[in-house]
Amino acid sequence: MNEKPVTRFPDPPTGSIEERMSPAHYRHRLHVQTFHSAQLFSQGTTFVHLENLGWLMRGLKVFLQLTGLLQRGRRNAQSFEIVRREIVLTGLPPAFDGFTFMHLSDLHVDMAEGFIDALADGIAGLEYDCCVITGDFRGHIIGPYQRTVALTKDLLAHIRTPAYAILGNHDFIELVEPLEAAGLRFLLNEHITIERNGARLYLAGVDDAHFYQTDNFHRAADGIPDDAASIILSHSPETYLKGAACGFGFMLCGHTHGGQICLPGRFPIVRNGRCPYRLISGPWRHGLLQGYTSRGAGSSGVPVRFNCPPEITLHTLRRD
Repeated sequence: MNEKPVTRFPDPPTGSIEERMSPAHYRHRLHVQTFHSAQLFSQGTTFVHLENLGWLMRGLKVFLQLTGLLQRGRRNAQSFEIVRREIVLTGLPPAFDGFTFMHLSDLHVDMAEGFIDALADGIAGLEYDCCVITGDFRGHIIGPYQRTVALTKDLLAHIRTPAYAILGNHDFIELVEPLEAAGLRFLLNEHITIERNGARLYLAGVDDAHFYQTDNFHRAADGIPDDAASIILSHSPETYLKGAACGFGFMLCGHTHGGQICLPGRFPIVRNGRCPYRLISGPWRHGLLQGYTSRGAGSSGVPVRFNCPPEITLHTLRRD
């Protein structure tokens, strides 16, 4: 019987969050959080931010109540689809053939009662080597974040492997310190090296590009060999051109929710991103860059889903 290979993950980071992000990006993010996080127009890559239209979300909830669809939508939002995929990754060392990432995205942990328990049940029994979370831990854009921290810690207790994450457009930088203390490692425009039997796999992550615009792909890619197998976490697929230009082999994204409320056939009513339609949900490719946009595990605005089930994704790497 062959023994399971030993995987070595890096030690926790040293240095302050400001040093890891770069002082300029850190100050930029704090400035947007302080003065622009509740802004409806212009900030970020899209002109209108629907998640900041509180009256629209309240109206949608009332409409669903009147039509009798609210409870059905809530049940849909906690009925997770397990998506299993195999990714042929150029340059992947033999030792990493079969290495599996569990990909979660857009948790919005504070939006619905019972969400953490339902998600914990969804991931129970799944086999994976590493967990990655592509941003949006919070449900709200502004206001206190302590409940988000507490609920995320509850979820981390159910994740059996090292977990790495990036920040989304809903997330304040203040989430990083308490969640890293709880064992979750954030990639703030930086990368780590995962080792297995002497071979290396590079995992990088960038900060939010959609609203905060503090992503730095060059900084995240700095030091990764050109011929190495590399994976980049980006909250939004809007960054696909940057990922391809920097030579990454595989990009994991979220942000769009796949539309969340879709017409039959999973046709999204709202795309929530300035990118080609083919990048809104599921697998895609741009040149040599392969990508995958998760529909997300959580829900935003109103915790309902129609024709767009939440997902837990297992990406298994295969050699070229």
